[in-house]
Amino acid sequence: MNVIIFGPPGAGKGTQSDFIVSRYNLFKLSTGDLLRKEINKKSLLGIKITSIVNSGSLVSDDIMNNLIESVISNKDYKNRIIFDGYPRNLSQAQNLNKLLLKYNQKINLVLRLKVSLDIIKKRITGRVICSKCGKIYNKHFNLPPINSNCCHEDVLKKRDDDNMDVAIKRYETYEKSTEPVLDFYRKMDLIKDINGEDEINTIYSKINEYLAAIEA
Repeated sequence: MNVIIFGPPGAGKGTQSDFIVSRYNLFKLSTGDLLRKEINKKSLLGIKITSIVNSGSLVSDDIMNNLIESVISNKDYKNRIIFDGYPRNLSQAQNLNKLLLKYNQKINLVLRLKVSLDIIKKRITGRVICSKCGKIYNKHFNLPPINSNCCHEDVLKKRDDDNMDVAIKRYETYEKSTEPVLDFYRKMDLIKDINGEDEINTIYSKINEYLAAIEA
């Protein structure tokens, strides 16, 4: 099955996607991961993407579409992809539909995590990542373990774009750009809304109900 998970930046899409990948053996297609991989290459495209991301804006459709097709066309991932952070606008949704048809695939379910701006502000500004193991914590909701040999204060880092101004801009951009996308999938009767402010395990339990129904 192919699944899309929606939610504003900081809604917990990545966390839930990881659970889904583990349970259903799917490949997580995260636009954030694809972009960061390009940034780490320090290519001309990576430098351009860095500037765009740090400003709180979104990268162009052309850039994203090419990165997305490279995954969809891979036979190892056929009908076992969860799209995390894509499509972001109607044009991308339409392009994704064409790409999936081109490679004889389709979307089976669209999950939408609904989270308020106030919660998003705390999640993004409080987010820290362990530079050793990559685990993600939050100074408001999910503190790192005390006396940890790995995830201690000295190795916890913030992403450059995790600040209040960028958080607000990204949330507003998300709300504006994704409404047409949600309408697109709503007409296909694919959307399931989930309260993204619940506990992580509660959210996953609800998601699991929808995914299990597809497999049944």
